[in-house]
Amino acid sequence: MTISISFSLVFFNLCLNKYIPSHNASAIVFSKSNPSYSSLYRAYMRNSRFSTNSTPKPAVIITPLEESHVSAAVICTQKVGFHLKVRGGGHDYEGLSYVSDEPFFMLDMFNMRSISVDIANEMAWVQAGATLGELYYNIWQRSNVHGFPAGVCPTVGAAGHISGAGYGTMLRKYGVSADQVVDAKIVDVNGKILNRQAMGEDLFWAIRGGGAASFGVVLAYKVKLVSVPETVTVFRVERFLGDNDTTDIAFKWQSVAPATDKNLFMRMLLQPMPRNNRTTLRVTIKALYLGDANGVVALLGNEFPELQLTKEQCIEMRWIDSVLWWANFEVGTPLTKLLDRDANYAFFLKRKSDYVQTPIPRDGLELLWEKIIELRHVGMGLNPYGGRMSEIKATEIALPHRAGNLYKIQYGINWEEPGDDADMDYRSRARKLHKFMTQFVSKNPRRAYLNYRDIDIGTTKSWSYEEGKVYGESYYNGNYDRLVDVKTATDPNNFFRNAQSIPPRSSKTT
Repeated sequence: MTISISFSLVFFNLCLNKYIPSHNASAIVFSKSNPSYSSLYRAYMRNSRFSTNSTPKPAVIITPLEESHVSAAVICTQKVGFHLKVRGGGHDYEGLSYVSDEPFFMLDMFNMRSISVDIANEMAWVQAGATLGELYYNIWQRSNVHGFPAGVCPTVGAAGHISGAGYGTMLRKYGVSADQVVDAKIVDVNGKILNRQAMGEDLFWAIRGGGAASFGVVLAYKVKLVSVPETVTVFRVERFLGDNDTTDIAFKWQSVAPATDKNLFMRMLLQPMPRNNRTTLRVTIKALYLGDANGVVALLGNEFPELQLTKEQCIEMRWIDSVLWWANFEVGTPLTKLLDRDANYAFFLKRKSDYVQTPIPRDGLELLWEKIIELRHVGMGLNPYGGRMSEIKATEIALPHRAGNLYKIQYGINWEEPGDDADMDYRSRARKLHKFMTQFVSKNPRRAYLNYRDIDIGTTKSWSYEEGKVYGESYYNGNYDRLVDVKTATDPNNFFRNAQSIPPRSSKTT
């Protein structure tokens, strides 16, 4: 096998030099014998579960500097018979962009991170290797009244985030990140660089919410910017179990948060917390309002009096400062912090997701409090839908989760202890809470969010239509079949694949 890989690498480099003759291929290709290999591999590994010695690693890491390098990598990887993984920010929770059971090369896009902002036309081109923080910062440099509706973690890679739909604190006002995409550049299985017109509307539809990793390598997205007021308001309100109104607030949140003014996004966090030498539950309402403090206090005084929000609990700031606040930085943190890629920073972690379409009854919430306290360590983030999300058709882009959903749940658990025993213990806690919630969440299918990648839903080894349907209907619901058709038309031999990718059909009648 070593001899085979060695010969493959020789031929791979020869192939690259043929397709990019103006560059020495060795400058962008790092084999395991290269002193920089280990640091490159670890730099954007955001989940320490995959940092063990036994984790399968790429035979080489390719770090393209130009679009032509990506095309050459796709062509040459196929010529030597390897599989290709594509990594951006590395935040895919199951490590599917840098782990594989098959011999593989990894294409790491971190060098391709240019951002071009056109304020006059309210557009921006964002290369695949850019982070959300870099995008936000570049927009702010040119305008204080524009933003982009995407995630709260600045180190997330823009292309992966958008291709899986992407969402953030302006979800209810503007929809998901992928709703703002007007053009894209992608390298297809033949190594061709295609824009929207060249790729056609079916592929363009698929790479907005369907996960681009099944179809090609995204080079860049062109996105619409959105308007934000000069002053926005944030607030955080906390209650602990035992406070008289904790369950009342959580229960009422379910009806208010998805139905209130589109300018208000209120996330509810349910977290087990140590208090007075025992584990209890903390309920936190964390919010962004696209307006001033007087406006949100008056709004919630009428719609959500149980919260007892006061102006003193609110902080008015610029939208760009709210980005840092949501990322848990202190007020006054320099905006250049958004440019910090925070390489080599990772927890052991597991994430899962759900959608809720009917409010959980009060007695159900009380049972949930008991389960969270019993399991400890596992928290839940509840993100309201409604607003713009209920207005966009489920078939508009590949993301199907629109009207009918009150809110989305993210289950999260982090730990620091290495080893299989810890891994098994903490992951099982997340699964137990997820199983408990079966009675309260969507059914037939039980829905999940692609960017909260979770292999517990199902995986494939044969990449058959039926295997893919197990997880495909959870992530894509009624859009799964159309995604399969796009895959069949664009990558019939299934070069772009992972454990939860879209499979091609063996025939139209499969």
